[in-house]
Amino acid sequence: MSRQTRTAGRRIMGPQSALTDFLASHNISANQIRLDAEARRRAAAQDNQQRQADGGAQQLLNGDADFDTPPPESEVDESVVVSTGRSTRGRSAAQAAAEAERRKKENEKKAIDKIKASKKSQKRKRNLDDSEDEDDIVRALFNERAKPLPGQMENCAICNKRFTVTPYSRNAPDGGLVCSPCGKELARDDPTPKNKTKRGSGGPVGAHRQKQSKILDGTYHVGGKSLMSLCIQTLAKNIDLAEHLGDLPPKIVDKIARKLSKHRLLNPTTLSLFLQPSNQEVLVYDGAKLSADDFYRIFHSVPELKKLKVRNAIHFKDEVVDYLLTRHIVLEDLYLHGSNLISEGKWIEYLQKKGQPLRSLRVYWTDKHFTDAVLAVIPASCPNLTRLKVCHNQAVTGEGLGHISKITTLRHLSLDLREAIHPDVYVKLLTAIGPQLETLCLTRVPELDNTVLDAIHLHCRSLKKLRITDSELMTDAGFARLFTSTWSNPGLIFLDFQKCRQLESTQPRENPDGIGLCDEGFKALMEHSGKTLQNLNIHACRHISSKAFEEVFSADKTYENMHKMEISFCEEVTDFVVGSIFRSCPNLREVNVFGCMKVKDVRVPRGKILVGVPNARGMVTECDED
Repeated sequence: MSRQTRTAGRRIMGPQSALTDFLASHNISANQIRLDAEARRRAAAQDNQQRQADGGAQQLLNGDADFDTPPPESEVDESVVVSTGRSTRGRSAAQAAAEAERRKKENEKKAIDKIKASKKSQKRKRNLDDSEDEDDIVRALFNERAKPLPGQMENCAICNKRFTVTPYSRNAPDGGLVCSPCGKELARDDPTPKNKTKRGSGGPVGAHRQKQSKILDGTYHVGGKSLMSLCIQTLAKNIDLAEHLGDLPPKIVDKIARKLSKHRLLNPTTLSLFLQPSNQEVLVYDGAKLSADDFYRIFHSVPELKKLKVRNAIHFKDEVVDYLLTRHIVLEDLYLHGSNLISEGKWIEYLQKKGQPLRSLRVYWTDKHFTDAVLAVIPASCPNLTRLKVCHNQAVTGEGLGHISKITTLRHLSLDLREAIHPDVYVKLLTAIGPQLETLCLTRVPELDNTVLDAIHLHCRSLKKLRITDSELMTDAGFARLFTSTWSNPGLIFLDFQKCRQLESTQPRENPDGIGLCDEGFKALMEHSGKTLQNLNIHACRHISSKAFEEVFSADKTYENMHKMEISFCEEVTDFVVGSIFRSCPNLREVNVFGCMKVKDVRVPRGKILVGVPNARGMVTECDED
């Protein structure tokens, strides 16, 4: 293409392109301009016809009409009966209307002249060759500014009904605004509906809160998300479109179930995704929206079910247990949370009829219906039971612990009872089943003393997980004796001594009797299990001194297996102690330091998370420097 041709093309297309760009920048539609012009022409034509009709009638009243051609009889009669007063009022109304129209046109002309006199209009006029294009643009700008503001009253351009203008009032095809019913009709006929507005993420504050929530839930990972996590997140957002999960591995199905439960999306509809006939386990992490019929559907749709886990199982009651007894389902793992409507008799009936294959039984928040009588049935009815967990229970007493001591197959035992039980009962329990236990969790046991620690040291030789919390009588000497070199138990993997400390309001920091986990006990446990520990929780063991921390996490000590540490409300933890912990635990991922007011400014290594820092930067401190 020659230079002259390109120049001519720019000369021809330049004004049109400038006009198009200007209209687009002001959200003005060229089609709307054309429709407005046609509407003005039609209105002008109608006004001319009305003026001619009014002029002929006025001539007839004034006697100026041509009498050579007499009017029709009907017209003569109508003109005769018009009174003088009525004609005067008609002329006054017509004059007022004409005056209002004249003022309207004058105001419109002034507004248009003001737009033309603006600097933007003068600059635009220099770029346009045709004055008609400028007039159209000015007219479009005037119409845009002349639209009624929200809150004003306007007549609908379609049905002529009076309505209040809102920011969401829709434009009519021929100009003007329409009321809400007419707008809905137009939207229904619109072939290109608007896309749904995306909800904002909440900005930096919302992202920071989501990050903190994930850290506290234990689901946060430093770095980018994996492809699997992104797929699960996308599926959760569009779960209504999913028909089935296909042949996904159980681990992925479990993560999907957790994600749906976290966002309260698990309901009778989405439950169907997890009810495949070939499945052997159903994991429901939030059954609050499920009814008894949904539990019937689980047992009916999954005939090979072996593992059932339901949290917030509010409607899992006697009728559901009766239906389960009629099915040929062999459960090996039963996990129920919040099923406080199952009666004591129904528990006994189920264990007697279906307890033979049961290997794991975990019940939470069962109130007073899971009793000593239920535990008395287990030794004979559940010969293969290896895991028993009874939490938040108000009915089990020392007699129930005596029945548990008869379950010789137990490998994992967790108790969280509300009845005060004498320490001697626990000693008898550990004497009977302690040698084969791999997990021992005694939660909220303020009445236990050193005799229980001595029984653990004497009888337990296979423990991997040990939890004793809220003890008010165990002493530092008892903990030190437990972890002496003569204990034949191998190093622990999980250790939780949360809130094992002295409770004395008058002398909170003085501990002359050495109540709770103190310096010697902490040194002994790290000497015994420090090399194998992966998770350590000494929350609120505030009598451990900074000197003991510095000695345990000195430069010549290394704990490579440690992944998570909870040292919140240990008052002697300082910046130096936290830095020593990061140095001695190279694979440590997360440290919680809530309530450690001496931690102020710690350099956190790359990939590590420090939670609970009491400073203005927030709850989490993360550094990208080595």
